[in-house]
Amino acid sequence: MGGASAEREVSLSTGHECTVALRAEGYEVVQIDAGADVFSRLMEAEPDVVFNALHGRWGEDGCVQGILEWMGLPYTNSGVLASALAMDKERSKAAFRAAGLPVVDSVLASKEAVRAAHVMEPPYVVKPNNEGSSVGVYLVQEGANAPPQLSDDMPDIVMVETYAPGRELTTTVMGYRALTVTDIITEGWYDYDAKYKPGGSRHVLPADIPSEIFDACLDYALRAHNALGCRGVSRTDFRWDENRGLDGLILLETNTQPGLTPTSLVPEQAEYCGINFGALCRWMVEDASCDR
Repeated sequence: MGGASAEREVSLSTGHECTVALRAEGYEVVQIDAGADVFSRLMEAEPDVVFNALHGRWGEDGCVQGILEWMGLPYTNSGVLASALAMDKERSKAAFRAAGLPVVDSVLASKEAVRAAHVMEPPYVVKPNNEGSSVGVYLVQEGANAPPQLSDDMPDIVMVETYAPGRELTTTVMGYRALTVTDIITEGWYDYDAKYKPGGSRHVLPADIPSEIFDACLDYALRAHNALGCRGVSRTDFRWDENRGLDGLILLETNTQPGLTPTSLVPEQAEYCGINFGALCRWMVEDASCDR
């Protein structure tokens, strides 16, 4: 839990919630705030299973998974390759396109090029290519005269993608089962605060959408999970322009380490399907393995 990514605070929250739930399920839990000494901390703890509650870079991009594989420690959720693919938004899009899944056009560009001029016709979105939780996302509106002035802490290379209008939908995959669809209602952009602050967003579960769109979300999420080679739990996010029907459903990205906090979407979907939070965490532990 914890770690050094931009999503450290969310990871600490996830780790706390999962610790409480797993102890209630009868497990002995040792919390490790993952730093440069993570290898020695793991050696000292001698765990039977590592519950990966890290989010963002190093914990979600295949790095810590590689350490755990090297140590022969069973761990939760996706392995090295699937984690690295999912975290790299441009490469994951290539996998989605190959699987016949709908994604928007995008390019990788330098931070300076994006600051200097529009690299595509507005509206478009600028985001880091390898962060999650809507960290560092810029929405450039239609008709914008000036390009976005990205902050200095943005990476040197960023993704610029066509803006997909519409409603925000999401689907959890647990093992080989797509659970349900949530419609996420916000006042504005579904950014970091909307995701994690109480009252930042409202979740309609199950989503009140046509059955064709609902079923497509379940299908696309499971296909995305499999296209990347994910294991354990993943969550796939969509935008749906209801004026265009099925053609308006766009897959945004797949998250291999979705949040498990009090405001998180995955526990809500599991609960709706009859799986309480303790049972969800227990399932993740029992599903853990190496060579994922």
